[in-house]
Amino acid sequence: MNDSKKLKAAMALSHVMLFLCLMIVPAVLTVFRPKESFSENMNRYLAKFPQLTVKKYFNGSFMDGTEKYLSDHFVGAEDLVRVRTYTDMAAGKKDVNDVYILHDRMAEKIAPPDEKVTEKNIERLNAFAGSTDKPVFLMLVPTQADIYRAELPAHAPSPDQAGYIARICRELKGITPIDVYSVIYANRSDYIYYRTDHHWTTAGAYLGYQAAAKSMGFTAVSRSSYDVYHAADDFRGTYYSKTLYEGTAPDSVDIYGISGRKAPQLYIYSDITAEPEEHEGIYFYEYLDRKDKYSTFFGPNQPMITIRTGRPGGRLLVFKDSYAHSLVPYLTEHYSEITMLDTRYIQTDYRKAADPDDYDQILMLYNVSTFMDGISC
Repeated sequence: MNDSKKLKAAMALSHVMLFLCLMIVPAVLTVFRPKESFSENMNRYLAKFPQLTVKKYFNGSFMDGTEKYLSDHFVGAEDLVRVRTYTDMAAGKKDVNDVYILHDRMAEKIAPPDEKVTEKNIERLNAFAGSTDKPVFLMLVPTQADIYRAELPAHAPSPDQAGYIARICRELKGITPIDVYSVIYANRSDYIYYRTDHHWTTAGAYLGYQAAAKSMGFTAVSRSSYDVYHAADDFRGTYYSKTLYEGTAPDSVDIYGISGRKAPQLYIYSDITAEPEEHEGIYFYEYLDRKDKYSTFFGPNQPMITIRTGRPGGRLLVFKDSYAHSLVPYLTEHYSEITMLDTRYIQTDYRKAADPDDYDQILMLYNVSTFMDGISC
């Protein structure tokens, strides 16, 4: 064999060895390295290895679970997410993992509402209002995808949330709608939504608080009365977790407070049938040092949280999603006790722990995307 052929053979062999290393080494590391249960960057729990049963083997769920497990725990999994994001963007794809990446923000891709789910929501709301003589209020908060519709890619699917909210409100019986859409849209040039997360900011929630005051019979505390604590400026939220896209600037987190106020007492029910955990104050400052900085407001989602404020006022029951977490702090100025229920995490009758008839007012507070997925009350 001449030198030229030897060189070509050596190069071919090196390519094969490199390919095998690229395939085998990450696979071996994936199998033998310690497994994490939670990804901080992707802000979610990673898949567990599925239990093998005859049924799961034959219906394919074992293989699906194994594929998900390997995908989640593969060495360099987060880098693969980043590569996919930039590859999709380079190919001109409108959304990445159901997230629109816009000029200076991200927004959620929302599917058109399911008519059956919508009708069921309306039916449930009206049935609830008919079951109590307490005043019931509904606040449906639009998401970024609607408020910044003009910034979405051309022909990007995005349901008309203003029209959807109006339709819901027309069919309510015994429920007072709170118009937050108008004030949110009027202030859309302000920093009212996080750029990398699906929640409204503390400033956006203040607009919701003002709208609530007009309908619920109290006078909102002026914005100038609050001290603003700039708690963090490196928040990367749920949209970042889905894309790991670095091109959108991280968010800041502000906390509004009034000097001299005694901190409310929280009673946190991870199970509404068990004894609560007590916590002084509504803010969990330890989350400022973690990725999930929105959990600074009341901590992670829980089935039920009761807030005893030490302030004069009645009792308020709130059915909610996590949008309430940055609005309810404002409401602590007007109620002696507020109970928040997240029925997504309640598997039994919530009335055993919080009877609506024991409260003076009831507020339903959801963002439109959550509401479109279906609620229970």
